[in-house]
Amino acid sequence: MAWLVTGGAGYIGSHVVRAFRAEGIDVVVVDDLSSGHRSFVPDGVPFARGTILDGELLTTTLSKHSITGVVHVAGYKYAGVSVQRPLHTYEQNVTATAVLLAAMQQTGVTNMVFSSSAAVYGTPHTDLVTEDTPKSPESPYGESKLIGEWLLRDQSVAAGLRHTSLRYFNVVGSGAADLRDTSPHNLFPRVFDALVDGRVPRINGDDYATPDGTCVRDYIHVADLAASHVAAARRLDAGQPIEPVYNLGSGLGVSVRQIMDTVARVSGIDFEPEIGPRRPGDPDRIVASGELAARDLDWRMRHSLEDMVRSAWESRQAASA
Repeated sequence: MAWLVTGGAGYIGSHVVRAFRAEGIDVVVVDDLSSGHRSFVPDGVPFARGTILDGELLTTTLSKHSITGVVHVAGYKYAGVSVQRPLHTYEQNVTATAVLLAAMQQTGVTNMVFSSSAAVYGTPHTDLVTEDTPKSPESPYGESKLIGEWLLRDQSVAAGLRHTSLRYFNVVGSGAADLRDTSPHNLFPRVFDALVDGRVPRINGDDYATPDGTCVRDYIHVADLAASHVAAARRLDAGQPIEPVYNLGSGLGVSVRQIMDTVARVSGIDFEPEIGPRRPGDPDRIVASGELAARDLDWRMRHSLEDMVRSAWESRQAASA
């Protein structure tokens, strides 16, 4: 069997590609390199550069490589910026997903693992988010991911698509020194860039109703996340029962202050973060249960907070060498 990974040159997608290869499963990558990096795709992995809005490219790639399933990671992932760019967000995340599903139907590919997001929940009014927690997205990005889940559901009824959607929380760390998160909007890259530039990282608010006053979020290691994509693909290929959605969360949570303290310890750079005002709408705590994924997708936290920070810092340092 061979699986296509859309967005396979990006931070998460490239880890998924390597997780598949580590299990001896052939992969093919489609990526337009708008935020990904060609160097993240291993030698020997077939690579098609282009947008998944290009149906002809997709049908050709699916047919040429005898693809049996798709891990759909490609998309516009900047929740905050999506508020200023709603049309672009919907085009990249909704229209493109529909084009991909049409190409799959045309070529007889019936398995999909979809990269969804915790953003579908918005600001949940519960300490522990489960798959049944009400969905209330607060950005075009979150809305587009929820619509993506609906598209898979409807295509399942119409065309027999077998699918699952994995709702990510805060993905961090690195599974290899040559792979790293290069997003200008994510916490770890922002903190590391500040330290490398000689600036002091910033915490947005320290007066939340949490043990140390800073926001608590659910951080998961990207390699753990990637492993569960392989497990989901195996279930789909084997025709085994699978849930339509899974949360990939720790059930615990880590505060921003704990992140900062760990970064200082791992990097050897002693700093005291600046404290800025709260960002509007930031809840005190968002933590997810990963029980369903643990049952079906070999989901578990194989990495500690220090592992997450150290691996990410080492990959950042390697990129600067």
